[in-house]
Amino acid sequence: QVQLVESGGGLVQPGGSLRLSCAASGFTFSTYAMGWYRQAPGKERELVATVTSISTKYATSVKGRFTISRDNAKNTVYLKMNSLKPEDTAVYSCHAHNTEYWGQGTQVTVSS
Repeated sequence: QVQLVESGGGLVQPGGSLRLSCAASGFTFSTYAMGWYRQAPGKERELVATVTSISTKYATSVKGRFTISRDNAKNTVYLKMNSLKPEDTAVYSCHAHNTEYWGQGTQVTVSS
């Protein structure tokens, strides 16, 4: 059974940091590109960052502030978020590209 389980979300003040984790099981994690997506209320879901075995890619809005990484030994993908802004508030989900596998999401709220 395929599972993607996110953790690490929460409430943080502007300028703060969080690290999200997504633990995968039930498929060959290391062979898939993984992505973090987010969806704010009333907005479309957007791709935040992608990681493959050799590269990373970021949305313009988070470049320089967020870092995506993966640990294939732990079947886990991470998203380190620094210098958080109120507009980063959203539900963040991980996804294995070219599959139907999605996590349930974790809420990130940036507010003073």
